Amino acid sequence: MPELMVNIDHVATLREARGIHYPDPVFAAGIAEMAGATGIIIHLREDRRHIKDRDLRILRDVVRTKLNLEMAATPEMTKIAASTKPDMITLVPEKRQELTTEGGLDVIKFAGKIEKVIAAVKKRGIAVSLFIDPVEPQIRASAGIGADMIEIHTGSYAEARTARMTKRELDKVIRAAVLGKELGLGVNAGHGLHYHNAREIAVIPQIDELSIGHSIIARALFVGLDRAVKDMIEVIKK
Repeated sequence: MPELMVNIDHVATLREARGIHYPDPVFAAGIAEMAGATGIIIHLREDRRHIKDRDLRILRDVVRTKLNLEMAATPEMTKIAASTKPDMITLVPEKRQELTTEGGLDVIKFAGKIEKVIAAVKKRGIAVSLFIDPVEPQIRASAGIGADMIEIHTGSYAEARTARMTKRELDKVIRAAVLGKELGLGVNAGHGLHYHNAREIAVIPQIDELSIGHSIIARALFVGLDRAVKDMIEVIKK
């Protein structure tokens, strides 16, 4: 059974909607951990639209499971990661106008740039994951430049509108997970997963962790964050 990493970005999104100091993502991290999450994810975007530098600093001090910093492969973010030392980083593509991350990182195209980031943070004892589409060349490229793990982008699976399309996209995720393990990589998965579609990903034996945020925070509005996290863990267990 894969572990559950909870992304708390959208707690900060709600805070920033009013430009005030609450709700605090630091509190959300503590509740998620006590409910059984095995890690906390935050995305420090270049435009700081939700998570702020202060959030990262405090979360580094208080998270007791594992802190995963999603970030773009830029010199600024590399410096921040090296100084705050999260347990791991996940390198993601980032566009200013996107609502959320729209696709996987092009490891082949930006191999040199990504390899420099990997080398810099590994010197600080930080593990590195690359958020990629379930495509064989990208997986092989990730292993070739020294990534510790990959996070398979499950967006196409989550957005499939027919049973045939869903099966096709699920098969891609399965093949990607198998290949990742064969190449010695840790294998995570995430994006668009919710209480009705995460189970099919959770049963793939090669997947170590699921990264889920929006659906958990959305459910928390109605049942509370503690219950929302526990409910997702139950989905994964079943």
